[in-house]
Amino acid sequence: MIYLILSDLHLGKGKFLNNGQLNILEDFFEDNRFAEFLEFYSSGQYYLKPIHLVLNGDILNLIQIDVEGVFTHIVDDDLTVKAIDNIYQGHPVFFKALKDFLSSPNKKISYVIGNHDAAMAFPGAKKRLQELIGEELIIDFQVDEYGVYIEHGHKYEVINTVPDKNYFIEGPNGKRILNLPWGSLFCINVLPILRKDRPYIDKVRPLNSYIRWTFFHDIAFFIKMTFIVLKYLVTTNSDIFTKQNRNFKTTIKLLKQITIFPNYEKKAKNILRRKKHIHTVVMGHTHVQEWRRFPEGKYYFNTGTWNQIPTMDAGLHESNIHLSYCLLDVHEKSRTLRQGALNIWQGKWRPYVQEIQTL
Repeated sequence: MIYLILSDLHLGKGKFLNNGQLNILEDFFEDNRFAEFLEFYSSGQYYLKPIHLVLNGDILNLIQIDVEGVFTHIVDDDLTVKAIDNIYQGHPVFFKALKDFLSSPNKKISYVIGNHDAAMAFPGAKKRLQELIGEELIIDFQVDEYGVYIEHGHKYEVINTVPDKNYFIEGPNGKRILNLPWGSLFCINVLPILRKDRPYIDKVRPLNSYIRWTFFHDIAFFIKMTFIVLKYLVTTNSDIFTKQNRNFKTTIKLLKQITIFPNYEKKAKNILRRKKHIHTVVMGHTHVQEWRRFPEGKYYFNTGTWNQIPTMDAGLHESNIHLSYCLLDVHEKSRTLRQGALNIWQGKWRPYVQEIQTL
């Protein structure tokens, strides 16, 4: 079984809005190259091979999609279905590529739910996405098979997750709505405002360097950003649908976690220690492509993102767009890893560059 794993595409409503204006909230512009990617792995030498494509979270940017011009943290099933339809209309090539891939022989697709697409847990949202791609589409919070464990990774950050038992709460008129964590609320209510002035603000790595840079070189925006954030903290403190996930402690954790570059190596070690049948852990969420080899032939991979990542590091001052993905070749009967690699998709003329290979 070959696994193709990628994450954090953050599809929005498309490059242009219905009125022709540029959509500053769109992050994904690689529809055609994604279609080439899936065509390559479903034709030629791969036509009959069993291949499991895993879309590992934050594929649809559901928490930054306005419906009829309105951004809201009151997210229910009906609103999510409308958001999915809006994304579908903005990315027809992307969805057709998935549908064609799934209809090819011995091909399988799993959609792992992340923090930006937490609403995919709604039954109606699952059904709608399956209608657009194929009924065989699997939608869950993780993949655990043949010694491979795949999850998005957001649940290890307090600001980006809520307990499973409180995933949904009762909203207005008795509707079941998402119990959004602090980080998601911040993305919905604050980031769209900040991105009107600085569209890249949530992508810069490392973010703490950028914040310091604005203080010295972009002071007007620094003051505006500080005012907007503080105003949000004060004015939303009494919202009955969000206050259970907002308090001084989570505020401090948010400020800490957005300024410290996350490292999931320890989390992967813990998973491998708890789940003895697992030999490979794959996560996303951090937008950073990385891998680690552990004793006894065990591995951790992070798939990175297909979005542009501006950097404040002068040594890396370049256009940081890497169409990265993880490829695992697992022997189904023995459940052993025959090959693990982090690749960069290049296009039909030169399919991929292999960043690392474990075996």
